[in-house]
Amino acid sequence: MRMVGKATWTAPAATDPELACPIGPVVDIVFSRWTTPILWSLHTYGRQRFVELERRIAKITPKVLTQRLRQLERDGLIVRTYHPEVPPRVEYEISELGRSLAPLFAHLTEWAADNLGKVEQARQDYDADPAR
Repeated sequence: MRMVGKATWTAPAATDPELACPIGPVVDIVFSRWTTPILWSLHTYGRQRFVELERRIAKITPKVLTQRLRQLERDGLIVRTYHPEVPPRVEYEISELGRSLAPLFAHLTEWAADNLGKVEQARQDYDADPAR
């Protein structure tokens, strides 16, 4: 049993490492390369069209943005609304399920503020060690 903050986590007795970690599927869903910037943008700026997301998320290609939006919609983290106008209009917004991740991201933001400097120092110490 491990204490994680105020929460207690007990590892299952399964021998398969993928089954032993109960957060593995969450990490796969939430922390893929472009998921967090998309969710952050939709949470921060509200409903947006594809082009708006593309402008706000630097370096993402249209193909990858399309793939990630489809996956996030499939996972229930965003809602896609099609407006049958001429020309057609599609808008994306974060769902209630997606909004429920806000406390997790807030906690990770705190962790980053408290610890990224330590991580950088550890990297510098590691890289400076002539025994490596």
